[in-house]
Formats: sequence, C-alpha cells, structure tokens
Amino acid sequence: MIRWMIVIFLALMLISWFSPLLHRLGFGKLPGDLRFRAFGRDWFIPLTTTILLSFVASLISKYV
Repeated sequence: MIRWMIVIFLALMLISWFSPLLHRLGFGKLPGDLRFRAFGRDWFIPLTTTILLSFVASLISKYV
C-alpha cells in the first residue's frame, strides 16, 4: 500500500512540474478541453488532453 502512495505522490509531482511545459505546447487548449464558469468558480475539464496523454503513455509502456 505504501508503494502505491509513493508512486501516486511522485506522479503528481511530475505532473505539476511538467504542467507549464505542456500548457506551452498546447495541451489544455485542445478542442475537447472544457472550460466554464459555474457557481462563481472557473472549472477546467481536460478531456482531450487526458485521452491524448493516456494514449501516449500506453504506447510508451507497450514499446519500452
């Protein structure tokens, strides 16, 4: 159980570090990414970015 917590923590750290780089490359601004305002807050749901990055991660894991 502790291993999974460490893996999740490291994954979240990597995502937070690479988030500005991915945003500059256009991720987060793809056509299927949803941005809207509800209940006085800005909401962001990156559907297309999530699917694209999952596909890339699965290709990398398959061929490495």
